[in-house]
Amino acid sequence: MTIPQWTGLETALSGLRAMQAAIDTTSHNIANANTPGYSRQQAVLTESNALPIPALSNVYGTGGQLGEGVDVSTISRVRDQFLDVQYRAQNTTTSNANTTSTILQQAQTALAEPTSKGLSAQLNAFWSAWNDLAAAPTNPAARQSVIDAGTTLANTFNTIDQQMATVQSQTAQQYATLTASPNGEVQSDAEQVAALNKEITDAQNAGQTPNDLLDQRDQLLDKLSGFANVSVTTQSNGMVTVNFGDAATPLVNGTTVNWPQTLTSASGGELGALLNLSNTTNGQIQTYRNTLNGVATQLIGAVNALQPASPFFSGNSAATIAVSATAGSIQTTSSGNAGANDLALQLAGLGGGATDQSYAKFVTQIGSDVQSVQNAQQTGQSLLSAIDNQRQSVSGVSLDEEMTNLITFQRAYQASARVMSVIDSTISDLISAVQAG
Repeated sequence: MTIPQWTGLETALSGLRAMQAAIDTTSHNIANANTPGYSRQQAVLTESNALPIPALSNVYGTGGQLGEGVDVSTISRVRDQFLDVQYRAQNTTTSNANTTSTILQQAQTALAEPTSKGLSAQLNAFWSAWNDLAAAPTNPAARQSVIDAGTTLANTFNTIDQQMATVQSQTAQQYATLTASPNGEVQSDAEQVAALNKEITDAQNAGQTPNDLLDQRDQLLDKLSGFANVSVTTQSNGMVTVNFGDAATPLVNGTTVNWPQTLTSASGGELGALLNLSNTTNGQIQTYRNTLNGVATQLIGAVNALQPASPFFSGNSAATIAVSATAGSIQTTSSGNAGANDLALQLAGLGGGATDQSYAKFVTQIGSDVQSVQNAQQTGQSLLSAIDNQRQSVSGVSLDEEMTNLITFQRAYQASARVMSVIDSTISDLISAVQAG
């Protein structure tokens, strides 16, 4: 068997084609160096099938194989799927902590502690007004001061509860906006994933490698992981199935989107945090409101118990507490002596007692909760950044590395072109010699 005449040219041409593909891929990487979600690509080179050379002698020849150049087997996407799983899990955790931290700080702000507008200052002013009244039981101004201090205290309870109710309501509205159908972000992202599933499958069926479409889909999956836990399964046809939070059915199954669905706070992510905070039965904000109601009820009971003839406060919660007494109906004594002050003294003595201690414990609890979630937020963000840095070290584009590759591929291209030039010159010389002979 003889070697085909144009084998050398075909071999050099394969080198040109391969290096051109490598240069084009490098150019694509450089162009997308700052594109969010882009994964570095590389041309995967493999040896072409060798040409078998039979033995030239039955005695000494063993034959061999002659290489016929290089092929570009595929343009691969450099991606570590394990790091993707880690990133999405941590993104869920961090997003949950970020959302919780933001909203709990709003609840803490509603307390206005420690300032002159906070409930602690108003409680102190209320007990102080009773102390002043005990010193002058028949003084009209002292009596009015008690009414005014009580009214300010009741209004402060009302305001704090109203502000917490507003935070709770806004949190529920934020959840409703994100999960709305058909215009919420969750459904919008899911529909984009489903559409990309079809495009990716169509491209693969046509023998293509849709790297850029895969990047777009992965970026959407990253975003969805901020909303709730995601579990991604790749099907044999290239499509993905996306399980979302603790929903009963997959959010995305091929080209089908199943939304809306019912989630719970166990779903994690931003949506899980919003559900936990806004729940009007046992959510965290509701728990704070219930505790505040307990403080208000404790205050109402303690004060009214020392005003047996006419209750000082009306209502039974932080939202409904109000002053029902008048300056004339205040009881400073149980003896019937207008100048006595035993009840006023007892009321003044409630300062620093059970009500104040309950409220102080409540403030401390909110502060502790905020501090705890802020610590979790900082730790989560550090872990998320570390994982993302690992992903970038694998998938990110290094301009220095790409420039080095570009020079390498350019030199290889020039070398293959030189081989073609030499072979062409040799064949031309051979043809000229034959014609001359």
